[in-house]
Amino acid sequence: MSTAPGTAPVTAPRKRSRRPKGLTAHILLGLAVLLSVFPFYWTIVMATNTTQDIYHSPPKVTFGSHLLENVRHVLDNIDFFGSMLNTIIVATVTTVLVLFIDSLAAFTFAKFDFPGRKWLFGALMAFMMLPLQLATIPQFIIMSHLGWIGSLKALVPPALANAFGIFWLRQYISGGVPDELLDAARMDGCGFFRQYWNVALPMIRPALSFLGIYAFVGAWNDYVWPLIALTDPTHITLQVAVAQLNVGHGTDYSMVMAGVLMASVPLVLVFALFARGFIAGATEGAVRG
Repeated sequence: MSTAPGTAPVTAPRKRSRRPKGLTAHILLGLAVLLSVFPFYWTIVMATNTTQDIYHSPPKVTFGSHLLENVRHVLDNIDFFGSMLNTIIVATVTTVLVLFIDSLAAFTFAKFDFPGRKWLFGALMAFMMLPLQLATIPQFIIMSHLGWIGSLKALVPPALANAFGIFWLRQYISGGVPDELLDAARMDGCGFFRQYWNVALPMIRPALSFLGIYAFVGAWNDYVWPLIALTDPTHITLQVAVAQLNVGHGTDYSMVMAGVLMASVPLVLVFALFARGFIAGATEGAVRG
């Protein structure tokens, strides 16, 4: 390139290398992954060793060969499969009803104008900030009047109107379901429920996948309310049953960790089956919200 006499040649600015920043980000992400995975790894280590190995100094940090022995002790001390069946029933029924009720309420808040809508949605947001323990006594009184204390039916209703689920789906539906499509459905004679069932639901499947896993995990891991509401030992859920292993001063922690590991396997399988929809719903919902 020619330059005028007496002037210095103009050079293009050099691009700054972004490799150090990218390397730092990858290192931080790797550390975050290790910190997230370590509790699960340590659970497996404790479940495959003995309690003496855990208390040994330094503690054993590799997998052992006592997993089957610890699993047998778990099965001898609690009705593991019976309590797992109770938990599967409660978690499945709760998840299905949460998806239906929350999506129906969210669709109404997002796409229909009715008196008091803003006030009701504001109250819903306020309820999200309240601790769940505040509802324990009112829930117990209501379930007692219904005669459901001691049965699995008492575990389902308190989880149905999920404030977070309604808020999540409302945000997703507001940006993910075009008003023009609903107007076209009304012109074709579709009523409210057909607009919800035939138009909105197929378009919010990623958000439903996310909420479904969220609700299932919440119902599966619930401990305090089942501990209070279930008085029949044959109707206890898995978390309450596993907690019964940790009693007394001579607790076999390897057995307890084996029970925790066994209780975690179904959740890992559920997430593995629906991980794609879960991640898609989380990322798309974050962008839309």
